[in-house]
Amino acid sequence: MLRNLVRFHNCLGHAFSPPTVCPRGQMFKLLPLLSVNSKSYSIITERKKFYEDVSISHGEGGMFEINLDRRKLKTPGGKLFTAPNKALAIAVANEWDTQKDMLKFYSMHMTTLCNTALDNPTFRSKDQMITAALKYLETDTLCYRVEEPPSLVELQNNEWDPVLNWIEDRYNVVIGSSTSILGPEIPQATMDTFRQHLGSYNFWSLTGLEYVITQLRSVVLAFALIDKHITVEQAVLLSRLEEEFQIGHWGNVEWAHDVDLYDLRSRTAAGALFVHFSSESSTVKRKLMQD
Repeated sequence: MLRNLVRFHNCLGHAFSPPTVCPRGQMFKLLPLLSVNSKSYSIITERKKFYEDVSISHGEGGMFEINLDRRKLKTPGGKLFTAPNKALAIAVANEWDTQKDMLKFYSMHMTTLCNTALDNPTFRSKDQMITAALKYLETDTLCYRVEEPPSLVELQNNEWDPVLNWIEDRYNVVIGSSTSILGPEIPQATMDTFRQHLGSYNFWSLTGLEYVITQLRSVVLAFALIDKHITVEQAVLLSRLEEEFQIGHWGNVEWAHDVDLYDLRSRTAAGALFVHFSSESSTVKRKLMQD
């Protein structure tokens, strides 16, 4: 219990810094989103639909713009909404095109991530984003282990150890795990390696990667997902391993569990796609669009 309180305290510390790194749950629905003529960020989560057609057009500097009828989409900060490539523009346009009578902003994850990258409302640099992301390594879900019951200990070892072993081999680092409430002591060399790796991402991709890390509460799972070592479904289930174990023993409110599970999958998938769409080569982008 004390270990969980420490982890919850650490999550709260992340939740009230940049608005796009809230831990999973209802807090996400308070994220700043957008409107066409918005001048500032707000916490409005729904709005009556006010357009019929959604289209994409070429903008300046090779950027792509989103049009709602004849009005150009803008960010909450009042900037012209632009996407750096067509694949990302299509993903955003699709979110707007599939909305029904009410615009459910909290479900428009790709749009939200683009807005955050464009407006950078907390004025963070890449170095600050990397530092924030690496904070999660110190409280990584996969690093905190229980001492009992034996069945959960075995489950954690069987399911989490292979992913930990993979990332240690992949990046030639040491992470480890611990049953202490303080977690394992991460070597400085490991932090330096991951800092260098994160620095290879552009600002947009880093925005998406940080988002995935906060959803899964794990740098390890986020890296494994982005590297395509595991799927979205696997990443989500591994991040919820203890919760699923408890549910298996004590039961759950079925609809609430399903909603939370599918919502987390949706957010995680959107974040992973955002990273790939904003960082892959144009050749890979075209292939993703064709697939």
